[in-house]
Amino acid sequence: MDRKRSAAAAGQAWQIYSETLRPDAPGLWERTRAVPRMIKSVLRGQYKGMSFGTLGLLALGLVYIISPIDAIPDVIPFAGIADDTGLALWLATVLVRSAGDFVTWERGGRPTVIVGEPVD
Repeated sequence: MDRKRSAAAAGQAWQIYSETLRPDAPGLWERTRAVPRMIKSVLRGQYKGMSFGTLGLLALGLVYIISPIDAIPDVIPFAGIADDTGLALWLATVLVRSAGDFVTWERGGRPTVIVGEPVD
C-alpha cells in the first residue's frame, strides 16, 4: 500500500471518528455495540442499509487479516504490515459508518415497508 492510500485510509478513519463526536450523532461506543444487531438485521432482511455483498466483503476482509496467508507476506518489513493495516482501517471505517446509519434507523422507529404502499 502506498503512502497516498495509507493517508487516505487514515483520513477516512479520522473523518468517521469526528462524525461520532457530533452531539446529535451516535457515539463510537453505541455504534460498536450496534454492530452485532446490525449484522443480525441484515441477515434477517429487516435492515436494507447494508447489502449482503458488503457484509460478505467485510467477512472476507476479516478472514484475510486473521489468515496467515497474505498477498504481501508479513516478513517484508513495512509493506507486509501496511496491507493488513489498510484493510483493518477500511473494515473499521465501513463498520462504524454503517453502524451509525443503523442506530439512526433504529432510533427512527424501524420503519417497515408494506408491499404496494408508497415510501416517503
